[in-house]
Amino acid sequence: MNQVHGDEVLLISKISEERPTCDALLTIVSGIALAVRVADCIPLLLSSKQVVAAVHVGRAGLVNNIALITLGRMRQLGATSIHAILGPSICGKCYEVPQDLADEIVALKPASRCSTRSGTPSLDLPAGLIVDLKSQGVTYEASTICTFEDEKYFSYRRGDKSERFAGMITL
Repeated sequence: MNQVHGDEVLLISKISEERPTCDALLTIVSGIALAVRVADCIPLLLSSKQVVAAVHVGRAGLVNNIALITLGRMRQLGATSIHAILGPSICGKCYEVPQDLADEIVALKPASRCSTRSGTPSLDLPAGLIVDLKSQGVTYEASTICTFEDEKYFSYRRGDKSERFAGMITL
């Protein structure tokens, strides 16, 4: 998908070479692979017996509740028991932000409050996302790999401006 840090969720019903503009894809069709590309944001994969989703969760997506919107759509399509996998992303100790931005995000997502190793304001996006998932009764697995620290992964903040890695899921 052409990811734009928004809250658009699209249902995919057939294989296509077109890349829709959105931040979450879901499908109820077996055999269609969904992908999310990231380089510090969280690649979130959601699965149930009835529907699967690939979600791009960055700072804006967390605030825009892209994961919660996607979960709602999944339930509308019949999903009951949903499991989440949070792939590698930048950790709270490395995601430094200005104090005013940290205050703005933490006001909406308190669990995302963090500090860098040197004590400057930062955000822990996975922690904020996990609170949202748990509030919806979603089970989860979360990678502890930091894309900024581990050079095997692309990191926008480390200088990989055009490179990405992908999370993929199929029903």
